[in-house]
Amino acid sequence: MLAANAGYFALSATGIAAVIVASHELFTVLKWTGAGYLVWLGLGMLFGRPGPTETASPQAVRRALLRGLLVQGANSKALVFFVALLPQFIEAGAPVGFQILVLGVSSVVIELLVLAVYVALAVRAREVAGSGFAELLQRVGGGFLVAAGARLAVVRSE
Repeated sequence: MLAANAGYFALSATGIAAVIVASHELFTVLKWTGAGYLVWLGLGMLFGRPGPTETASPQAVRRALLRGLLVQGANSKALVFFVALLPQFIEAGAPVGFQILVLGVSSVVIELLVLAVYVALAVRAREVAGSGFAELLQRVGGGFLVAAGARLAVVRSE
């Protein structure tokens, strides 16, 4: 997620993201890609068999990184967020490159800390709740992903 957001931040800083958001066709492709991927992930969680907790093997880490990149990278709303947010923090009279660097690093560090807390809480909750509850949460999470993908598909970009 951090890598995808850093990419969105870079696209916003260079102005490329504004072109994507302004292009109805490009934005629609991004939106439908994200919606389809969310539905696909959600259906996998709903109907898939929960497996054992993955160990931190290199393959599992790569798979998790790729999944996070795809989920966040296909999030068209994140692109709009960065396009809308970044210019508000840029002071026209100061060196723009340095400001963008500071904002980008700050954004990644803060988000890393927040996501680390989420992960720690999720790991602890799974330990306390047990695998039966984790399976229920997987199904509920899958339902939320399908709903989010469907919602994203029907949202009109103006």
